Amino acid sequence: MTERTQDTAPDALADHPTGLRPAPYAAGIAMPPLDAWFHGQQSSEHLCMTTGLLIWFEGPPPPLSELRERVRRRWGVFPRLRLIPSTTSSASAWPRWTTGPEFDTAAHVTAGPESGTATLEADTALLLARPLAPARPPWQLHLLPSPGGFALLIRVHHALLDGTSMVTLLRSLLDASAAALPGSGARRAHASSGPPTRRALTRALTDVLPKARPLPFHSPVDARRVVSFERVSRATLSAARDALPSGRASTNAVFLAATAAALRTAGLAGRWPRLPGVCATVPVDVRTAEDAGVLGNHYATIRVPLPTHRHPARRLAAVDSFTRRAALEGRAQAQALLVSRTRRRHGRLTDALGRYVASPLYSSLLCSSLATYAGPLALGTAPLVAVSLLPTLSTGHPLVVSMSLHDANAVVAVMTDHHQRNLAPRLSGLIHDEIHALRL
Repeated sequence: MTERTQDTAPDALADHPTGLRPAPYAAGIAMPPLDAWFHGQQSSEHLCMTTGLLIWFEGPPPPLSELRERVRRRWGVFPRLRLIPSTTSSASAWPRWTTGPEFDTAAHVTAGPESGTATLEADTALLLARPLAPARPPWQLHLLPSPGGFALLIRVHHALLDGTSMVTLLRSLLDASAAALPGSGARRAHASSGPPTRRALTRALTDVLPKARPLPFHSPVDARRVVSFERVSRATLSAARDALPSGRASTNAVFLAATAAALRTAGLAGRWPRLPGVCATVPVDVRTAEDAGVLGNHYATIRVPLPTHRHPARRLAAVDSFTRRAALEGRAQAQALLVSRTRRRHGRLTDALGRYVASPLYSSLLCSSLATYAGPLALGTAPLVAVSLLPTLSTGHPLVVSMSLHDANAVVAVMTDHHQRNLAPRLSGLIHDEIHALRL
């Protein structure tokens, strides 16, 4: 296939703080498998495949005009942000990306929502339930009021960007010498060391078998969202990591162990261990160090059993042991390689597999953790104090949980649909309390 390219506007290149020219992004190309899967899910009833990154700042907000100009200069060099899903009359055709002109900052950067609500949580939930315009690149940046300062919400269709990509955009936007360099918008194919081993084939088989216990409220996702946040200090997380008798647990293990305890306390996980158990789908980034600034969807998901032990230290030890033993990063790389080799064709089998992977039999819920891996950042004179990743709700899964770490603060976020509106604040509070309980 002959690839057509478009050059980035010279004025945007000149204004970018790195002074580097990004590689042009091919136009009119077939979507990679993960992009295509998220694009296809959008057609499900009441399913809005919009994901978000909420960022809190302390201090005065910038004028909207200045924010738009900054976005034009800093994000105009990313060709990925100009991509638009192409429309086709054939339902069986593989979806494609087309490259639009330079994005319109007046349409993409707004102060909203127009019908402002009483809280930042309500504003965020309202925006995340709102579909993105199909005729424009599927992303927006919103300037929102927040107590003691302001917030930015990056809102994007999951077919376009994953959580790590949004952190790359965030770092590029802010006043920092460590601002992320623009990636090419595409990445090299996964390297292969030869045919898969018997062990790898066995793991690939077990990774698709039914393993999860559906939570009591699994049902189709409705059209509204509810979001609840709790902050946890880095010092508290550090003390909880030290609760592991055999050494120091990972931050992700603390998050998963606390979520397991919260589900048990809320009566959602059952009282006794049984098979299958509660199982969290955990996204694992598969970018290499040299691909760190590449935008798109570059991750794989691994299922992690959530233990129901009563004692906090035993839960933490069980989660930490599994994540180390299962070698999550290696399994994710192997899964990403397998997906990238899949033939890009719609069919009954691939559609059935897609529905199964999105079903409660595959995983009980999504648990996603994220870190900015950056020191202090600021927008003008306003320092960034916290971030929160807000994943999508998928078919049959009206609950997602995340923990996001930046500098001295972590934020636990729980998002549900409106049917489970009372669960979000209860569960976020329980996870917060369980993290504190681990440090004792």
